[in-house]
Amino acid sequence: MPSNSVSSNQSFTIQTRLVIPPDTNHINTIFGGQVLSFIDEIAAITAMRHSNSVVVTASIDSVNFVGSAKVGDILILQAFVASTGRTSMEVYVEVFSENLLKKEKKLTTTSFLTMVAVNEDGKPCVVPGVIPETEQQKLLYETAAVRREQRKMQRENGGMR
Repeated sequence: MPSNSVSSNQSFTIQTRLVIPPDTNHINTIFGGQVLSFIDEIAAITAMRHSNSVVVTASIDSVNFVGSAKVGDILILQAFVASTGRTSMEVYVEVFSENLLKKEKKLTTTSFLTMVAVNEDGKPCVVPGVIPETEQQKLLYETAAVRREQRKMQRENGGMR
């Protein structure tokens, strides 16, 4: 690891939100677009904490909706920097919904985003490397090269998979 690397735990971020009626569709489940907005926000905060700079979203690489949240549920978003390039950071986000009355918590969404650090002129700037600590962080770090190659191939194919 480069000497300027920082722990994944240093950038680990948690946000909690209440699902309210304006966030939901006609069947009282949260809009996917609202979840995406929350994911983008926590990914940006996480990347800014890691890089100590302003960041922009380069891509939302994958989003897997595996469950839903209803009005009155709590959303718990957790994110950390899984890997880094020279100026970019791959951020992994998990979203859980929690029904406080029933004491039920379930995974609803997972996502990978690529964030790029920029300087005051809006030009990409170098970011520190990352040191994974937990088993999940280590696994995502070790598999990052495969995801990076998939993103590269997708860009070369004009965004087509």
